Formats: sequence, structure tokens, C-alpha cells
Amino acid sequence: MRFCKRIFEMVAVLAGGVGEERQVSLQSGRTVSEALQRTGLNVLLSDVRPDDLSILDHPEVDLFFLILHGQFGEDGQLQRILEDKHLIYTGSDSAASRLAFDKRAAKSRFQERGIPTAPAVYPQPEEGDRELLAAVEELGAKRFVVKPLCQGSSVGVQIVDTPQAAVEAARACFRQYGDCMIERFIQGREITVGIVDQMVLPVIEIRPKQDFYNYQAKYVDEHTEFLFDTFSDTRQVELFQKTAIDSFHALGCRHFGRVDMIVDGDGKPYVLEINTLPGFTSHSLLPMAAARAGMDHTQLCLKILETAWRDFHRQG
Repeated sequence: MRFCKRIFEMVAVLAGGVGEERQVSLQSGRTVSEALQRTGLNVLLSDVRPDDLSILDHPEVDLFFLILHGQFGEDGQLQRILEDKHLIYTGSDSAASRLAFDKRAAKSRFQERGIPTAPAVYPQPEEGDRELLAAVEELGAKRFVVKPLCQGSSVGVQIVDTPQAAVEAARACFRQYGDCMIERFIQGREITVGIVDQMVLPVIEIRPKQDFYNYQAKYVDEHTEFLFDTFSDTRQVELFQKTAIDSFHALGCRHFGRVDMIVDGDGKPYVLEINTLPGFTSHSLLPMAAARAGMDHTQLCLKILETAWRDFHRQG
């Protein structure tokens, strides 16, 4: 790593990984690599795994563009390795990544900062069904969302209609994915707000043809609608964007990310989660919002690199 250089010349795009979203990550990696190659940079696309991190020792790589999703991508593990090696990389640091990836920890931080988020309960292995059922009923909802605490792309997410169904779904989720939560279902419109170098991008409303914006709707279904300018009240849009940047700062995120929210019938946004390494596939929302703001795919990827490079050298 040649820190004295004024600009970077060789970039390694880290994709793949070992999570449930491996194939999406590989698609994103190819898209990012192609975009960066158009700038004239030397680009290496590397499919990384915990047992194969040899690319991190490449002597000519100046900067690493992270585009892994899920485990060993967004959970802070890879970020910590890069930090220990004093390497420059894109995206949030290990602490913020770990916090954002754990839905319970992120929700707790949002609540501490007064950021609206749906109330939830967290099943424990030793907890009896009757005790859990009582806790779910206290959420005071007619529908419930059951989701793993540490998965992305709506992997393992279910929406159910009764407290008993929520308990049963949580038990099944726990067996397959480990820790999970049961959240009050917020009826409303799903939106997402991207952030790049502290710039808040235009609001996108998501209208899936599926029951909700699940993995199928995100990456397979061509009928999911992604719409701009669906909220006419500018003050309301400003509230959504402020909630997004406040959430981003609350978790200590940096460089780029995407904040997903549900807007209820009264126009109040509830934060669902922050994607610290959002996708760059043909269905991906951050590039879509950036394009709406006048930044094409190549400019977006280069902007993220420049932000990471600048911030690293500002820190000394």
C-alpha cells in the first residue's frame, strides 16, 4: 500500500463471501468492477472467503471496494481484518457495520436517539410458548413481522396474521437462522433513502407485487415498481430524508448506505434497517437513486472510492 500517492491507481473489488446473499454479491461485484474499469483504473475482482483473503496482501492494491452482503460482509468481520492491516476500504467501519447488521442492537440505538422504529420482542430458547405469546400480544398488533436478527435482503422474513402464528414462525426462524425478533407490523408505504458522502439522495417508493418486498421482489420479480416523486408534500419528503441521515449518523455509518423505512397512514416514517453495503445489481436502489440525482453508475462508484480515500487520509 503506497500511502504517499496523491491518487489511487489499483482497486480490488471484494465480492462473494459466504452469506445467504452470495450470488447477489457476485452480481454486484461484476457491476462495480465494470463501472470502475471505465474510469481507467486497474481493477481486480476478488471472490473472498474467510479462508481465502490473499487479495488483501496484494502489494499494488491501493484501495478495496467492499460489495459483500450478509455474513462476513456487512457484519463487521471483514472490516475488522482490513482495519487490523491498516488498509483503505469503502463503507462503514467494523463497529458501525456490526451495529447495523444486528437488528436488535440497531433498533435499540434508534430508540435511544428518538428515531421511530416498530416495537418488537425477542424470543429466547428457554422461553415457553405461553410466555412468548403473552409478550407478542402486548405489541398490540393484528399482524406481525418475524425476521432473523442477522440476515439481509429479507432472507427468512415472514409476515403473519395472529400472535400464535408469530410464535410458531419465530420458533422455525430460530431453528434455521438463530436469534430472531417479532415486530409489530406497520401498515404503510415502503420507501428507501440512499446516502453517499453525506448527500441524501431522492426518496424511492417501493411497490412490490409480492405480499411484501421480499427476496423474490428484490432480485427476481421484474414487476416490482420503484417510483420517484410519489409524495407531493415537500416537508414530508424532507422528514424522510432527515430521518434517513439521522439514522445513518446514529449508527456511526460512513461513505454510503441505504435506509429502509415504512411510512404509516399518518405520514410517520418508521426505520426498518440500514444497509451498510447495499447492492449494485440491475434491481439495486442506491444506483437508481444516484442516477436520479444526476450521478451515473461509474460516477457513483468513483465517488465512493474518493470518499473512502479522502476520509482515510484525513484521519492521519
